[in-house]
Amino acid sequence: MSLEPFLAVFVITQYRRHLKNDGLLTKWNKYLNIGYYVAIAIFIFGVSFDHGEKLTTIISHLFFLGVVICPYYIDDLKSGKQLAFALIPYAIAGLIQDLLEKWFPTFYGNHDNMIQSLVVFSLIWAFSLWLISRKQTKALENERKQRFAEQAQNRMMAAMKVNLESEVRERTAELTKQTEELKQALSELQSTQAQLIQSEKMASLGELTAGIAHEIQNPLNFVNNFSEVSIELLEELKEEVLDKLPDNVKEDAGDIINDITQNLSKINQHGKRADAIVKGMLQHSRATTGKKEPTDINALADEYLRLSYHGLRAKDKSFNAGMKTSFDPELGKIEAIPQDLGRVLLNLFNNSFYSVTEKKRVLGEGYEPTVTVNTKKVQSPSGVNMVQITVEDNGTGIPQKVLDKIYQPFFTTKPTGQGTGLGLSMSYDIITKGHGGELKVETAEGEFARFVICIPVGNIA
Repeated sequence: MSLEPFLAVFVITQYRRHLKNDGLLTKWNKYLNIGYYVAIAIFIFGVSFDHGEKLTTIISHLFFLGVVICPYYIDDLKSGKQLAFALIPYAIAGLIQDLLEKWFPTFYGNHDNMIQSLVVFSLIWAFSLWLISRKQTKALENERKQRFAEQAQNRMMAAMKVNLESEVRERTAELTKQTEELKQALSELQSTQAQLIQSEKMASLGELTAGIAHEIQNPLNFVNNFSEVSIELLEELKEEVLDKLPDNVKEDAGDIINDITQNLSKINQHGKRADAIVKGMLQHSRATTGKKEPTDINALADEYLRLSYHGLRAKDKSFNAGMKTSFDPELGKIEAIPQDLGRVLLNLFNNSFYSVTEKKRVLGEGYEPTVTVNTKKVQSPSGVNMVQITVEDNGTGIPQKVLDKIYQPFFTTKPTGQGTGLGLSMSYDIITKGHGGELKVETAEGEFARFVICIPVGNIA
């Protein structure tokens, strides 16, 4: 009985294992099964028919040889070349032995020992290479398993890294948010502290200024009143006495009376100027509650605009100017000190009306004086919600060279006797220090002036 059918089954089984590892078993499974069936058929034929034993042996050798050399002709089986290399010598030696024994018995009889030794040696060769191949296969499998384990570990580490990075990003974002909130809270606290300090300073300074102003007001009233009375007395003196004087002294006396009258007029004029400054100081130091309360900015701006207009009309009947308003209906109420804010608006409106009046006097009828007031919601660059109040006029504007000085106390661009220089200084302090806002100016000399007030909303009602 020949061993080749069993060896063929063994080789086919090895091919099946290699194809399975390479993912090609489905493609070749049918052909491998056919190989199994052929090997079984050859084995059954050899066992059933004794008279065909020699022919069956040769067919077994040929089939086995064909199975063994398949890896050299089929690329999908190239992983089985090492096994084929081990078994090909045995397959050829066995085939030669059977052929010589059947068709050249004399030659076979004279050299049977050598031929048997060749077959045995080829079988030993096949077994040795098979053991070596098996060890190498196991080593490769272990290496493959180790590599697979390393890949799995790497994938696990990568997944853990991704999760860790995600957690770090989330934690960093949370810490960043908390930091921003703390910075915002610190900024608000510092702003509140600055406002409280400024309020205390302004209250103390206001009390001192009010006291000084009241002390100055009394002698100043005497100066103004007595200068006016003295002018009237001189006029009476001039009417009653001058005509009775001799001609040689009448002219000199008249000149002296006129000079004294002019001096008293200058004293009265500058006294009134000083009186205006003192009143401005009193207004600057006027005590308020300092308490913020819900305030309707639109109503406040409209009230003080009309108050300013009608106040100027009462002083000068020839005064006239156009008024344009654009109030944001969605503005609502904001937290503010209405008395202080009204004082700022009144000062800005008075300045605007003065500016357009002066320009009207220069240009005449072709010019239409206009004061425009707007309110709207805005956001600062840092994202703080704010209310913006814009007061604009098409008057004389402000010279660029004095823009840096307009908020200084007692600085004014108006002619002597027309302004105290305290209005914008007071307004700047109220907006920046009292409300934590901004007071900006945009102007073109001879064309327009625009004052922009921005106040943090706080709590909108």
